[in-house]
Amino acid sequence: MHPRASASHTVNIYGGAGGIGGAGYQGGNGGAGEGPRVNYAAVEAETFIVNNHIQIHGLGPEQQQQMNLSEIIQSKALVRCPPPSQIFEGRQDILERMDECFSNETGGRHVYVLYGLGGSGKTQIALKFLDLANKPNPRFTKQFFIDASSLQTLITAFKNIAISLEIGTTFEEASLWLASQIEEWILLFDNADDPAIDLFHFFPKCTHGNIIITSRNPQLVTHAPRSHSKVGDMDETDAIDLLLLRAVQEKTMETTERASKIVKELSCLPLAVIQAGAYISKFNCLHRYLSIYKQNHAKLLGLHPEQSQDSYEWTVYTTWQISFQKLSKAAARFLQLCSLLHHDSIPEKMFEQATTWTSDNGEESQTLQEAKRFLENFLSISGTWDIQHFLDIVAEIEGYSLIERNAVDTLSIHPLVQSWCKKTLDDEPVAQECITDIMGMSIRHASDAYLFRIGLISHVDTLIQDPGTIKPMFQANYAHVYYDSGRFKEAELLDSLMLEKRKQLLGADHPDTLGAMANLAATYHRLGRYPEAEPLDSLVLEKRKQLLGADHPDTLGAMENLAATYRELGRYPEAEPLDSLVLEKRKQLLGADHPDTLEAMANLAATYRELGRYPEAEPLDSLVLEKQKQLLGADHPDTLGAMANLAATYYRLGRYPEAEPLESLVLEKRKQLLGADHPDTLGAMANLAATYRRLGRYQAAEPLESLVLEKRKQLLGADHPDTLGAMANLAATYQELGRYREAEPLDSLVLEKWKQLLGADHPDTLGAMANLAATYHRLGRYPEAEPIDSLVLEKRKQLLGADHPDTLEAMANLAATYRRLGRYPEAEPLDSLVLEKRKQLLGADHPDTLGAMANLAATYRRLGRYPEAEPLESLVLEKRKQLLGADHPDTLGAMANLAATYRELGRYPEAEPLDSLVLEKWKQLLGADHPDTLGAMANLAATYRRLGRYPEAEPLESLVLEKRKQLLGADHPDTLGAMANLAATYRRLGRYPEAEPLESLVLEKRK
Repeated sequence: MHPRASASHTVNIYGGAGGIGGAGYQGGNGGAGEGPRVNYAAVEAETFIVNNHIQIHGLGPEQQQQMNLSEIIQSKALVRCPPPSQIFEGRQDILERMDECFSNETGGRHVYVLYGLGGSGKTQIALKFLDLANKPNPRFTKQFFIDASSLQTLITAFKNIAISLEIGTTFEEASLWLASQIEEWILLFDNADDPAIDLFHFFPKCTHGNIIITSRNPQLVTHAPRSHSKVGDMDETDAIDLLLLRAVQEKTMETTERASKIVKELSCLPLAVIQAGAYISKFNCLHRYLSIYKQNHAKLLGLHPEQSQDSYEWTVYTTWQISFQKLSKAAARFLQLCSLLHHDSIPEKMFEQATTWTSDNGEESQTLQEAKRFLENFLSISGTWDIQHFLDIVAEIEGYSLIERNAVDTLSIHPLVQSWCKKTLDDEPVAQECITDIMGMSIRHASDAYLFRIGLISHVDTLIQDPGTIKPMFQANYAHVYYDSGRFKEAELLDSLMLEKRKQLLGADHPDTLGAMANLAATYHRLGRYPEAEPLDSLVLEKRKQLLGADHPDTLGAMENLAATYRELGRYPEAEPLDSLVLEKRKQLLGADHPDTLEAMANLAATYRELGRYPEAEPLDSLVLEKQKQLLGADHPDTLGAMANLAATYYRLGRYPEAEPLESLVLEKRKQLLGADHPDTLGAMANLAATYRRLGRYQAAEPLESLVLEKRKQLLGADHPDTLGAMANLAATYQELGRYREAEPLDSLVLEKWKQLLGADHPDTLGAMANLAATYHRLGRYPEAEPIDSLVLEKRKQLLGADHPDTLEAMANLAATYRRLGRYPEAEPLDSLVLEKRKQLLGADHPDTLGAMANLAATYRRLGRYPEAEPLESLVLEKRKQLLGADHPDTLGAMANLAATYRELGRYPEAEPLDSLVLEKWKQLLGADHPDTLGAMANLAATYRRLGRYPEAEPLESLVLEKRKQLLGADHPDTLGAMANLAATYRRLGRYPEAEPLESLVLEKRK
């Protein structure tokens, strides 16, 4: 420990006899101007401490003699603070905080600490502040620049101060003078990096004055707990300006764009930017600097500019090299190993967990000697993890700002430091193997280690170029990291290698071999390769029953996996008994609240959902969510999974307003925990978009679905089931937005791919078939839609049963197509049956039940049974207002339907305000050109026509005809309907010559 002055050693300034010199600092009665008095005993004590400090830290008599008077006089110019660089840019936020600190008039000494990585511009910020403080009037009466990089330079600087003030030649005299001067002097302690120097001993012993400290050592903030700034990288805009100024380049759009790429590559580190600017200025190479840098970055960052803008003598790399050479062997090696990882969020836990790794295989363990030898730096005498040893090494490196310890027990390295540090390795292959082994030793397979595993993926990507090179003993560990991170292709490679190795070494029936087989099947599952997963899952289940028994936890796990694969294959009746049995057994063996039991409950609920048994799924999903919150917390990935499941069930139950906030929360949390591109995050985004669609918020759904499709293509490939699901969702939204021509190729492609991947009879294939038929329907291609709708209905009856919600949906779709084909007698019994079944299964107020009621009313209307249609439509409108709100698209559809029936019943004055309101709302929600808006316009024109208001009907009908031609084509049934309507209005207006050709054309086209 360094000797430190006690309270009795503080230099005390007392009020003297005021006069011209002003009253004493702490009071006094004034007098003849003798000024403040100093406690000289305290100064002598402090002198002893400084001298003792010098002896302790190696500045011996011989070195002290070298600090002779002539040398001090020669360096006298260093006393005055130099001006800042002429090309200083940015840092306004720090300068403002410094100004606030030194403008504080509460009294006492003001100290401000600037700390950060070498080359970050700390000194220039301090000098810029002092320069600004002199304008327009000097704030500080005297400014002193002190090189604080060593004891020798510190002592020299204070002696320089004494000589420049002509008050003596010693440290003591300078310190005493500063302590005795009640004025606004300021000391700039620059480069106070040495952790062995206690800078406090060099502060004048008084309670006034101003001090700025620049240091790489963050520990110096202890001198200014409330007034310090970490000096990091520059703002990009400021870095661009600095680069162009130093490069002597005019600022244009082109040079700004090129400079932006350069400063990003340099991480906006000021010294690196300045060096780049100097190089560009010398060789006039802004346009090709980036390619030169990428080939020779070590050389360029080590070059010193021939013409500089300040007195800084080090380059980026020499700045860090000097710090690196001061590190202990263990600290230097630790920094080198960390430089092989990603520069951000290096988990301290990785090193701790690696120290507890054990292996039963002595031969394997022999290959880890380098890693084990390094980890001994963090072990206690008893061989256990010693957090203090670890923190000491980190603190040593952090003292030079070469590494940063974050609040969440992770470490970060500046990207340029990382790049430089790799260059210090003379044994990179050995170091790479060492850190790869350490990471492999740290990975655990428990479910509570999930977040730790996904946190490693950026480091795995940085460290490992070829997963096939990972040591066999760690392949399963790394595969788990890839799997949890949604990187299933890399996981598959390692899982396959692991399975093959275990078969060779242990035999096909060994429990570890079966575990590897289960892992590979799970990866196939996530890759959407369900037909490949199913035989593996079946074999694992069969073998585990034989080896372990039917009730063993691993056997139940295998049963659960097979049920999940059956579910994805659309074999729901086969999945359900397996899921039920797993849940029952786990309750008996583990208890109702065990995480594995809750997982089984969630799986059974998922199967119920696919079977259309939503009322049975909902209480299970609710219970799982409640229990997961209690056991794991609200933000745990499994809790978020439970929340997503409950939202999915709400969605199927038509409770969209309850689903939406859950899905929004899941998406937000998964972004935070897993990242924006993780498959589970994209799943949450897709779910929220689907709910937006059902809530009528099509504009909100479309960008989410477009993003999900783009990301899934990148991450999973164009043919993955999840990618195809995203494509189908986007097509569905295009349908709702009236963009039928964009929906059709997507629907066609999805159907083709599903047939190839899952077969013609898979539920997802039938769903794709139904979607394509719906798009044909919207495009007016009813004859093409009808056979598809018929086939989907037939297949769903066979696969899912006559009462499954998807079967009823197919029945409703076929009825709608019959309706548009004018086959109303065939549509009516289907519509009636769908309504009856949905009331039984979903309840009278479910959105799908109301949809069935609306469909039946529409068929009644087409059959001329208006008195039967009207009460149904009135009820649908009333219920949709209550459930969905007055502005929901389905509510507006119900309003339009009721208005149409009023029209047929001759109740035109009741129809007109409804038609007007629907048109106004559609314009607001969907825009003036949406097909539904044009339909509303046509309806209002029809009501005007019935009311005899032909001059008001004619411009609406003309506009509808023109827009439908553009959007749907001249031959679309709705376009022909618009043409017929306009012709009818022309006829009522007596404009027969205009009506006749339209009527003839409609007749010809409809044939």
